[in-house]
Amino acid sequence: MVYIKPFNVEQWMDKYETKCTNNIAETCCDSVSLAELISLTSNSTTHSHSETPLILALSKKRLDYGHIRGSPTLLTNISTLYSTPSHHFPFSQILITPGAIAANFLVFYTLVNPSHHVICIHPTYQQLHTVPASLGASVSLWKLQRTETSWTADIDELKSLIVPGATKLLVLNNPNNPTGAILPLDVLMEIKVLAQKYDITVLSDEVYAPIFHSSPDPPPPSFLSLGYKNTIVTGSLSKAYSLAGIRIGWIASNNPDIIELLAQARDYNTISVSQLDDTVAAYALSPTVRRALVKRNIDLCERNLEILDTFIKKYPKHMNYVKPVSGTTAFVKFLNPRSGKVVDDVRFCESLIRDTGVLFVPGGHCFGVEEGEFKGYVRIGYACSTDSLRFGLMKVGAWIEGGGMDFV
Repeated sequence: MVYIKPFNVEQWMDKYETKCTNNIAETCCDSVSLAELISLTSNSTTHSHSETPLILALSKKRLDYGHIRGSPTLLTNISTLYSTPSHHFPFSQILITPGAIAANFLVFYTLVNPSHHVICIHPTYQQLHTVPASLGASVSLWKLQRTETSWTADIDELKSLIVPGATKLLVLNNPNNPTGAILPLDVLMEIKVLAQKYDITVLSDEVYAPIFHSSPDPPPPSFLSLGYKNTIVTGSLSKAYSLAGIRIGWIASNNPDIIELLAQARDYNTISVSQLDDTVAAYALSPTVRRALVKRNIDLCERNLEILDTFIKKYPKHMNYVKPVSGTTAFVKFLNPRSGKVVDDVRFCESLIRDTGVLFVPGGHCFGVEEGEFKGYVRIGYACSTDSLRFGLMKVGAWIEGGGMDFV
């Protein structure tokens, strides 16, 4: 039996997210209903929701297995995410999965074995390094370094981690969860050079793209667009597109042989995704709807991040952070105002939800690997509804001012 460590962030969310009154730990852009999705582009004075193309398509959908790898419409709409005016990305090199979490797991299950060495960006979603380790691989963490203004990746450190002949997979997360940082184009190009030199497959988890919102610099491209053959990218409808309730993710690769290997393994645990989910996903990623949905969510993140930034600046003795430039999460360090030392992040979050009903994620517990790593950090998800964020932070502020942090 394979031993796998407890998935701390998912267990934390499972324990508390249905019990809290203000969930500002969630990482998805504020979720939409089918009616809201339709309203983004429909003229409600012309059609009732029951007469819209999406609802009609759902009502007439025959509930068989459908297209095993994903419907042509959905695959075509995803392919446009990676296409350029000079190159149309072939939809035959895309595979639909039940969310990005299944996409990542399928990649590891198919490609990683005990003789392999894997390098993973850090901090990141625990799955991305724990699953390869559970399969027997040796895993090294490429650690982002915090400065006053950014979380940065040191290419020289990456070079030092590579074991020629043994390093088979490099795992990226861009935009990054939990920091909201990005790997810019110049870093991505250096990664590509190293991957080509040492024949390393690159897996880039890009579930928070295209939520780029707070940097004056151009957003980084998908790693897929850099032209390196052994590239795998995963994405989903959950984070950037507000549709976590339809379990749709995908894998895209520049190497058709990789897609075929993944498809063979996928036969054992998926067959196909829900036909209703596929239909909604295809609609959401149609060009007009996708543009409206992404604009809604970038506007939401920009607005909400300013609210969070104002809140953090109000309490400089209690907290500090590097302001995110992408995605939906901020990684905030909390300090005990009496001692100036970092708080126990688990006890802090447990006290906060007990006293206020507000849910944060303890950063050390859910993202640290070494003892004491990221102690005092919490992950805040600021892409919930603006009212929820504002009300939740107001309760946290009142708790702080009432001495709630003094003994955590």
